[in-house]
Amino acid sequence: MYKYVYDISQLAQSIISNYLSSFQCAVDATLGNGYDTDFLSEKFNKVYSFDIQNEAVDNYKKRNKENVILINDSHEYFKAYVNEKADCIMYNLGFLPKGNKELTTTAYTTIKSLEEGLDILAPGGIISIAVYIGHEEGMREKDAVLSFVSKLPKKEFGVMVHYFANRDNAPLLIIIEKNII
Repeated sequence: MYKYVYDISQLAQSIISNYLSSFQCAVDATLGNGYDTDFLSEKFNKVYSFDIQNEAVDNYKKRNKENVILINDSHEYFKAYVNEKADCIMYNLGFLPKGNKELTTTAYTTIKSLEEGLDILAPGGIISIAVYIGHEEGMREKDAVLSFVSKLPKKEFGVMVHYFANRDNAPLLIIIEKNII
């Protein structure tokens, strides 16, 4: 079993744990089964967690996490709900595991969400984007997100892409770090 070349969600969590200096507010842009929200709720004072599927939100409510604010809406509407700077924003793009594979994040809403996310991201903050490309919309999202992040001004944002070079249709991890200026 690999330690580093294993799971991009764990890699994203490791980067967040080791490279952030403030753990006040975080956003999980894609609640899903709640694994990232669980991670964030252990590290941050407050977590906003978004999902368009009632099922995901209702399932997570049962965990009774006092520092998690569940939002049954699209991540493209961050600014309607998050009125403070976020130290971290996490995305796991695609569909709800073991859910309806026809309901996926889309290139359009993800780019709109990233635009809003960059505005609410605190200086020194990190955005992690796990992109799953094993389905048609995932490939569109990958292309759109990579195009978007490649145009970010390098004086304001550092962008790094982690991907499996020897695996077909493997997910990739994009990290955006906002400069402390």
